[in-house]
Amino acid sequence: MTVLTEAPPEVRAQLAVALDVDDSVAALRLARELKPWFGVAKVGLELYSASGPEVVGALLDMGYEVFCDLKFHDIPTTVGRAARVVGALGATYLNFHAQGGVAMLTAGVDGFLAGASSAALPAPIALAVTILTSDGEVPPHILQKRVQTALEAGCGGIVCAASDVREAKEYGPRLTAVVPGIRPAGTPTHDQARAATPQDAVAAGADILVIGRAVTHADDPAAAASALAASLAR
Repeated sequence: MTVLTEAPPEVRAQLAVALDVDDSVAALRLARELKPWFGVAKVGLELYSASGPEVVGALLDMGYEVFCDLKFHDIPTTVGRAARVVGALGATYLNFHAQGGVAMLTAGVDGFLAGASSAALPAPIALAVTILTSDGEVPPHILQKRVQTALEAGCGGIVCAASDVREAKEYGPRLTAVVPGIRPAGTPTHDQARAATPQDAVAAGADILVIGRAVTHADDPAAAASALAASLAR
């Protein structure tokens, strides 16, 4: 088996490590260990609730791009103001539920961009969550509707299952497709109803793969990350 002590830059740019823990010390320890193979760190509700904005700055200091996986869904004013705060922190990605509609998404996009601009940071990418990878019973027409909502609101990308990427990019070919629910062959799918292997997701057109338990809960996370990166570097 090929061992990579560090992933090529193009592979690292594709890989986001999901730091789904409730302890910033544990999260940052994992982030340091896995930095040679991952270019993006995902901060979800669990870690953000436990550690607050400070963890975003710590990950930026390590050299990661940060994806704040907070899935905002509220009235437009609240979403816009909250997104402005996250933009000023330096996050590259922030997601919002497309189910919230065009007005809410637009407020989120505008707030996120304004926050980054106020801190003299590069323009970040707002992501619309289309259909959760844990949801296997959504009617087929919903994907198109939510991608179109994302486009109308000015989102730069979407979050979707690997099985939805091809169809989604028919409607929005320039959208960045962030794909969670990634499980290397032979690993448990846990609560992901629509999991996919990294290779299948990339073949479908995924731009960023969100990798969590398959690496972070492995007996040897570094070895699991190295094997994952090697499988994509071929």
